[in-house]
This record gives sequence, C-alpha cells and structure tokens, in this order.
Amino acid sequence: MRWRKRRKQKKLTEASAAGAATASEEPFWRRKRLDEMTDEEWESLCDGCGRCCLLKTEDQDTGEVQTAAIACRLLDLESCRCTQYPKRQDYVPDCIKLDIEGIHTLSWLPKSCAYRRLDEGRELAWWHPLVSGNPNTVHEAGISVAGNVVSESSVHPQELAAWHAGRLQEQIVRWVDE
Repeated sequence: MRWRKRRKQKKLTEASAAGAATASEEPFWRRKRLDEMTDEEWESLCDGCGRCCLLKTEDQDTGEVQTAAIACRLLDLESCRCTQYPKRQDYVPDCIKLDIEGIHTLSWLPKSCAYRRLDEGRELAWWHPLVSGNPNTVHEAGISVAGNVVSESSVHPQELAAWHAGRLQEQIVRWVDE
C-alpha cells in the first residue's frame, strides 16, 4: 500500500514538472524569427487595429507617406477586421499582402504594428491580444481605428479623387503612427 502511494505521488510530481515546463516555455513570437513562423502564427500577429487598412498616399518627391482617416471599404469599422480577408485582393487589387518577403520595405506600417515591432527587435505591446489574451484590449487601449475613421464607401468619389491627388489635407491623420 505504501509503495503504491509513493508511486502515485511520483507520477503527480512528474506531471506537475512537465506542466511547469510547458507553462514556462517562451511564446512563439519570442522563440522564432518572423521568417520561421507558420502561417497560423504569422496571421495571429495581426492585432486587429485596422491602421494598415487606412488609405495612404506617398509623396513622389519626398517619399513621405500620409494616412487618411478613411478606411478601406472592406474594413468592418467596429471589429477592425477585413470582411473579405481571404479574397480581399479580388475586391481591392492594390491591397498589400503583408508577408515576410516585403516586411522590411513597409516603413509605412505603424510603430505599434506587431510585425514591425518584432522585425525591429521590440516586444509585443501589453494590449496585443496574444499578450493580453483578450481580442478587445486593442480597442480598449485606443489603438484600433474603431470610432475614428469613416469607410471609403461613405466618401463621395470626388473627395476620394481629391485625397489621392493630395488636395484633401484635412483628412490626414498623425495619430496613426504615434
């Protein structure tokens, strides 16, 4: 009887040790480089802020990228997620596919972006859903575009043309990269 009790206790101790090792393992974004991540891991880095889905224009002379308070027509303005993500380029051909090959050339990504943060050797922010465990912290922290932008589908075509031509300065927002 005593032998069984010790054996059972040993198994519990081993199981606890195994659980502790698993719990203390570093999360994938700390253990892996961006180019080592699986597709699922890569996609989970998106925090759902919607900042990359705002209309942008680049000054051809200076290279400065300006961002408007106008979101892509496919962006759900509450969840800040693309409503047609798998087929988005069928609807918006110039939608940029964010992947490891182009990550180093996308200086327009906001400083808060997980892809940019990790590429620059920085840690994910406290409000990132992978860190907080809550997909709403990106909204609660005021990082997402929810409540701060309009959809391009609600903007008159002449105003959109003026924006793209650089004549609609009042739509430029600076908070995107703060």
